[in-house]
Amino acid sequence: MGRRRKGRDISGWVIVDKPAGVGSTDVVNKVRWAFEAKKAGHAGTLDPDATGLLAVALGEATKIVSSITDALKAYDFQVRWGAETSTDDASGEVIATSESRPDETAIRAALDAYRGDIMQVPPSVSAVKVDGQRAYDLAREGATPELKARPLYVDELELTGLRSADDANFHMVCGKGGYVRAIARDLGRDLGCHGHVTALRRIWSGPFDLEQSVPYARIKELARTPEIDDLLLPVEAGLSDLPHCLVSEQAATRIRNGNPAEVLSTEAEFGDLSWAMRDGRPLALGTYEAGRFVPSRVLNLG
Repeated sequence: MGRRRKGRDISGWVIVDKPAGVGSTDVVNKVRWAFEAKKAGHAGTLDPDATGLLAVALGEATKIVSSITDALKAYDFQVRWGAETSTDDASGEVIATSESRPDETAIRAALDAYRGDIMQVPPSVSAVKVDGQRAYDLAREGATPELKARPLYVDELELTGLRSADDANFHMVCGKGGYVRAIARDLGRDLGCHGHVTALRRIWSGPFDLEQSVPYARIKELARTPEIDDLLLPVEAGLSDLPHCLVSEQAATRIRNGNPAEVLSTEAEFGDLSWAMRDGRPLALGTYEAGRFVPSRVLNLG
């Protein structure tokens, strides 16, 4: 018989403003410990040197992490021209240099190729798996993993300012699996000057933005105190970007048992990812199909 996991049955979202110098997994583990939660996860990794929004799910919220991971995310970042690094950011070794510097016109013209549906090769130091191993683990072992280009949707990519001839600021909104570091690397190559990321901040992710976030230090300060629960957002906060399906009590019982049920009202269209609701509470994540809600992940919120 397996060992029973200790902790509280607590569910919801903790929106952390992650500082530089700490990994996403470390933040999740600290939040889980601070809330004494049985289960925790996060919706979208941030590099250790990156800052900004990290959505941490507790309890039943972990069942809908995929809806946040798949959603659009926004980043503000800074690129330094003149050097490409082994990690595509300032933490790596310089592997190529150039004396050339692009002007504003050249940068704006180059951005057109990075909007819409593009193909992107992830950084060699990334969480992408190669033959079952993380690329960053292979890189630490001295290997040079061959990473294949992957599709990425870029909704927005704009130059927001030139700090100097060496440094440019950008804003990007992209879909799942996007690497800002790869954008900097590829832009530098296209412009003939090389480049790498020197600062990166996630400002929103799906339904969450930085205005809802809590400083990481505050979580550590309130760890394992009654006051820490005030930092928790409800599970349905992670569903606010999706249409909901209002159902009857009889239908709610069917959905709780994992069965499709008729919908009283909804703004969802056929095939839309949506969530079932009764008495203002979420019951499940699923799809709307011709008057019925078909559950895929049932939420046990009592």
